[in-house]
Amino acid sequence: MTSLKTRSVRLPRLALVVRLLFALFLIGTGIMTMGFAVNGYPVGNSSDDVGQFMLALQGTGYLIFWVGFFKTVAGGLMFFSRTAPLAVLMSLPYAFNILLYVTFFAHQYLAIGLPGFAACALLIYCYFDWYRPIFAGPTDTSIRDSRGGENAL
Repeated sequence: MTSLKTRSVRLPRLALVVRLLFALFLIGTGIMTMGFAVNGYPVGNSSDDVGQFMLALQGTGYLIFWVGFFKTVAGGLMFFSRTAPLAVLMSLPYAFNILLYVTFFAHQYLAIGLPGFAACALLIYCYFDWYRPIFAGPTDTSIRDSRGGENAL
């Protein structure tokens, strides 16, 4: 099992800057998304694909408020180094969804979606030592003490 002492952050200065910027982005877009849930999407009767998609989301009652809330919480957790690895994983589905959205629907927002996904991917790389135990095989949880006996953890 990996101890906290062996868990390090790759490219720590870059990771800190990217993490804080991504946190601000998540909080800002999370609050904006919750606002859309309360006030509706500002698309009117748009006939383009993006407008129709947003109107369909609004019409179905999609849980957009909770998506925004989740983004805001993940962004808030990124401000603390202890919870940053969890927050990065929490933001991955959102970042991947935005990548797909700007790639297939809203090409005009590629300048926002691509850096957001890139920030998340870079942070996963930087915090990969924290995630390594997830990919490790099963470990033996018993330890032998100095007399040769076994003590369960």
